[in-house]
Amino acid sequence: MSLTPEKASELKQIIQDQLIKMDIHGKIRAVLAETLRSEGDRGDRPLSEEDFLTALQRRGIVEEAMKELSFANVAEPQAETDALNKSPRRFSEKGITQLKTTNISPLRRYLYLQVLGGKAFLEHLQEPEPLPGQVCSTFTLYLHFRSQRFRSKPVPCACEPDLQEGFLLEVHRDGPGDASKMADATTMLSICDPVHMVLIKTDTSGDTTLISSYFLDWRSVLSAPNGKTGVSVELLGVGSECKVPTGVLNLKLEMYPPLSEILSPEVISTQQSLERQKNAEKERLFLVYAKQWWREFLEIRPSHQSKLVKIFAQDENGVNRPVCSYVHVLRAGRLLESPRQAARFVSLLAQERAPVVGGGARQEQWCTMMAFLCRNKGDCEDHATLLCSLLLGFGLDAYVCVGTKAKNTPHTWVITCGTDGTVTFWESLTAHRYLHQPKDPEAPPLVPQSKPTYPYRTLGCVFNHKTFLANCQPSDSVELCVFDFTDSSRWKAMSEEAVRSVCAPGSTSSLPPTPPLCAPSVHPSEASNQLELEMRYLLAEHRKDLGLVTIWDDHLSYLLSSALAAYELERCTGVSCGNEEFQDAVRRAVPDGHTFKGFPIHFLHRNARRAFATCLRSPFCEEIVCCRGDHVRLAVRVRVFAYPEMACAVWIMFACKYRSVL
Repeated sequence: MSLTPEKASELKQIIQDQLIKMDIHGKIRAVLAETLRSEGDRGDRPLSEEDFLTALQRRGIVEEAMKELSFANVAEPQAETDALNKSPRRFSEKGITQLKTTNISPLRRYLYLQVLGGKAFLEHLQEPEPLPGQVCSTFTLYLHFRSQRFRSKPVPCACEPDLQEGFLLEVHRDGPGDASKMADATTMLSICDPVHMVLIKTDTSGDTTLISSYFLDWRSVLSAPNGKTGVSVELLGVGSECKVPTGVLNLKLEMYPPLSEILSPEVISTQQSLERQKNAEKERLFLVYAKQWWREFLEIRPSHQSKLVKIFAQDENGVNRPVCSYVHVLRAGRLLESPRQAARFVSLLAQERAPVVGGGARQEQWCTMMAFLCRNKGDCEDHATLLCSLLLGFGLDAYVCVGTKAKNTPHTWVITCGTDGTVTFWESLTAHRYLHQPKDPEAPPLVPQSKPTYPYRTLGCVFNHKTFLANCQPSDSVELCVFDFTDSSRWKAMSEEAVRSVCAPGSTSSLPPTPPLCAPSVHPSEASNQLELEMRYLLAEHRKDLGLVTIWDDHLSYLLSSALAAYELERCTGVSCGNEEFQDAVRRAVPDGHTFKGFPIHFLHRNARRAFATCLRSPFCEEIVCCRGDHVRLAVRVRVFAYPEMACAVWIMFACKYRSVL
């Protein structure tokens, strides 16, 4: 259980305001003075803390304070009694219309992480102060800690950005029965999971840029005398700028409830040093094994030197990690209902190659899953590893493929192997699926063989979270490839034990933790209505500039909804349905002697001006928007389909009907 952003400071402020309203300090001083007088009359025995608390309870001060902060009772079914006993209490304040709940359990331990602002973001040194209401570029800070994710409010980009946020992170053990116990200092010292902090910049057009990805070791707070400590974190850039500082964040860490006993700084540093040594040894042993494995692979055929067998890949911080560590078994809960819907979700995350300063070869950068999800876009490797992780979560035998497509361009995609031997390729950038039907190279020339529908040409290796296999067949052509991974003459496998030693969850503390997916951040109907109003305004203004009048047909606009829903369903399932009903409805809505024209288009963003400018580049859409004739009626419909994270599918359809004049 965790507290959402803003709630921790809000809860403290509510309690503080209520106590001030009660004049609690004056009442305590009065009780203290009276207690001192009565104790002085009885003798020289010093006043203890217990005596004072007893006096407060006798006077009803504690009871009065608790009445002011009432508890909100939530009715729960009898079957959930156990869960209710373990669930956090919910506090509400009198006088507030909306009930504000905070998930704070007195039986749990929390880390309260406060961001107290940033400084030295020198790239924005010349950034002018934004005027009130002015649209400007913003910074947003994302956090992930032990399956808990948070996001700050966006703040204007500046040399000293005003990032003022509080995040309440629950600290608990993962063992059976340990989650309900309050962790002590020694237990928390063994929790080596870092707080993953990702800073994202969003420009005025809504485009996002990954500024920094930082792993914070929070355990220094375990040695703080009062349970509080301040930390200044230097954020570094990403990719080719991973050694260049981008700015500094000032943080304050606090344990709640305070620790009864603290650890010495020497104990914490010794623990961290032992973890680093253990990680370094595991990584060294795996590197030694990987070098030996590669030598053996080259001895099979000298031509293997040119195959795309990728064992290591650099993340956004320039750290070389085994490719198997980028794949995890990821279950989406109720957010995604099927593997095909998962493929559709991944395809809605935009593709963007890692930025390069200057020309030359393509810069390859594999992102951690947290950075990819927060940025909401990435390269084909990021899409493939996320899709493979989701398909593994749905119980499929999935692997990431590394190879090439047309023009010998390096590419990654996903493959699933069915229990009946069927092999399916999944293109993570488009959600297209292709069945693999291998060609028989020894078949006579006149024997017809199916032509491949997939765009892939060669295949070097496949991998997932526990398996790495290199293609050692005579030809690396996908058309001729046989996907029998148990055949050691066709596929050279790495030791699963070696892969597990550095890639299994918890195997090394340097392994980035896997974040859970977040629920959609977009309300579909509200976003659809807003975007449709903006598109109507832009279309009407465009026609006004051309000297044309715009008359809307609201009924026709409504009829377009069924077509947009059918388009999205087809993208998700690959099955077309609902077109007959749409066509019949349009025939009824368009009178005899009139012509109907429609133009659907799909976007991954909700920027109305960008979308309208793109639509006008199409001659079909321009013909509808600029329609001239007798009895012209225009229609536009927008449907926003929300998916996990910030992903959304935006369908826009322009239509017109007019009387045909010969």
